[in-house]
Amino acid sequence: MSESQTKKFAKGERTIPHPSQKASKFYPAEDSQVPKKARKSIRPAKVRPSLAPGTVVILLAGRFRGKRVVLLKHLEQGVLLVTGPFKVNGVPLRRVNARYVIATSTKVDISGVGEDVLKKASESGYFTKDKESKKTGEDAFFKQGEKPQKKETSKDRVEDQKAVDKALLANIKKEAHLIDYLSSTFSLRSSDRPHAMVF
Repeated sequence: MSESQTKKFAKGERTIPHPSQKASKFYPAEDSQVPKKARKSIRPAKVRPSLAPGTVVILLAGRFRGKRVVLLKHLEQGVLLVTGPFKVNGVPLRRVNARYVIATSTKVDISGVGEDVLKKASESGYFTKDKESKKTGEDAFFKQGEKPQKKETSKDRVEDQKAVDKALLANIKKEAHLIDYLSSTFSLRSSDRPHAMVF
């Protein structure tokens, strides 16, 4: 006897599987996880031509949204290295996604900024936070009511920030009203038309 039989009906033919070929009545309670195939290949991020080093950009998201900062360098994966300078508007050296900035027509000369600082900031471990060891047991129970300790910035980061600020401020002070422009925040009112604005 063949494993499958073909029977003729009025509307056509239909293949009936052999009882040994029928699907099992047992199904697993949880679906087995199958890794998803990535269709996209990793490509280097394309940088907008308006985002040149030295351009003043407006941050659109994050803790410092609305601040005007100076673009210093393009990092990997479409991330930008920016700074306030810190003495002007309180924005330190930080990484920002290129999608969440508006490039303006204002430029700042960044020739005085040291290459060693920029190279150090572009390293992968420069911005990673020191992970605190989680306390468990009695220590964690008795420390619940205490105030968390204030996080301190590493001395290397502070020295790098001072070096960058010193170089940038020397060039910013040469242009009139540029410090006032960088220290002011960007915001929209109900009557503003963003699509018609020229930055």
